[in-house]
Amino acid sequence: MQYETVIGLEVHVQLSTESKLFSGSATTFGAEPNTQANIFDLALPGTLPVLNEKAVAMAVKFGLAIGAEIGKRSVFDRKNYFYPDLPKGYQVSQLDFPTVGKGSLTISLDDGSEKIIGVTRAHMEEDAGKSLHEDYQGMTGIDLNRAGTPLLEIVSEPDLRSAKEAVAYLKKLHSIIRYLDISDAIMAQGSMRCDANVSIRPVGQKEFGTRTEIKNINSFKFVEKAINHEVQRQKDVLEDGGRIVQETRLYDADRDETRSMRSKEVANDYRYFPEPDLLPIVIDDAYIDAIRATLPELPDTRAARFVSDYGLSEYDAGVLVATREMADYFETTAKLSGDAKLAANWVSQDLQALLNKHSWELSDSPIQAERLATLIQRIKDNTISGKIAKTVFEAMLDDNRDVDEIIEAKGLKQVTDSGALESLVDQVIANNPDQVQQYRDGKVQVIGFLVGQCMQLSKGKANPAQVNEILRSKLS
Repeated sequence: MQYETVIGLEVHVQLSTESKLFSGSATTFGAEPNTQANIFDLALPGTLPVLNEKAVAMAVKFGLAIGAEIGKRSVFDRKNYFYPDLPKGYQVSQLDFPTVGKGSLTISLDDGSEKIIGVTRAHMEEDAGKSLHEDYQGMTGIDLNRAGTPLLEIVSEPDLRSAKEAVAYLKKLHSIIRYLDISDAIMAQGSMRCDANVSIRPVGQKEFGTRTEIKNINSFKFVEKAINHEVQRQKDVLEDGGRIVQETRLYDADRDETRSMRSKEVANDYRYFPEPDLLPIVIDDAYIDAIRATLPELPDTRAARFVSDYGLSEYDAGVLVATREMADYFETTAKLSGDAKLAANWVSQDLQALLNKHSWELSDSPIQAERLATLIQRIKDNTISGKIAKTVFEAMLDDNRDVDEIIEAKGLKQVTDSGALESLVDQVIANNPDQVQQYRDGKVQVIGFLVGQCMQLSKGKANPAQVNEILRSKLS
């Protein structure tokens, strides 16, 4: 039987406020355990929550960025469950009246087409603490630094039909969040986490199959692998005559498998009720408009501008706007160098390869946009060839001098003197009589070999365009 995969994602994003959602404790990542938890975070009797308005503004900002409905009246609820890293015995969240309602975002598929993915809601809630198991020999340590950190939980519609679509959606969401500067969204640090709801159904069937939820996946790669494994597991169960049980599962990256954690909870299990210590959040049009005025140019809009203003292909523009930092870097390089297409090639290929090789963020790169722009200018004014530019680029990693000083010190200036180049060409013609005759007999493609010989003889310093012109002139 042929099956269709149905996926919905719940993405938890830690908002980058300086203090927690309902207390004044700091939210800095990496602090010593339990040094950022005050009496409210510890749930000591008599403590009361005070809402962090910046978290509300960030939630509204996200909603506006995806064209969502903004709840002018949103309500906090208590979601009751017992867990050691939740001292109050309940989590303050939003159920029926979230701050952000229905919206959507568009993803690009492998075949070049686009697909609109619905966003059901994005609600605010507080994060729980962290249970630590590795270092305690049969016991569990509790770190409450994270308890109370503001979260925005973004819930998609079940519109995704493959693991690749899920990753494309997650990457688009990640990009928008970073552009808005509402979270660093570093998955490895837990500031962006993903739960995947996965089910399968026979092709053509309208009703959804029974879904399982894979909790707390913390990388794009693992999201794809976890979903693919779970889809295959469900197919195997059904084809063996079994049935899928609604449950929560954990993805084990070391074994590349999902494992059952517990039966899947439903809303009734949590016994939600309105949080009595917090008034409803009421916002007006003026508040929404003020936040709308702070929205940056978002990825899709910026990509369209790169195509129209700089003449880039849609693919190149899409690569360059993936992060706000990369888009800014490209635009600075393009403007200073005066050649957007060369800048796009160097940023999306050579610079990106460098970052990947060293696992660097763009901010870690020793080659700033201004230096790369100068390198491109030297290609354009024929000071160096494109090939030599690769050598200079490598040298720039460990050498902080100006690009021109590096070129001069290493003797890499391109030879453009016509007399010197003619002498070089004469030598190559004399050394390769067979290829010269082939060219004169009509095998014109052999010119590439002869140009290559000239470049080799000049150690890459000859201007290839001039060499080509002189060769053709002498051979004819």
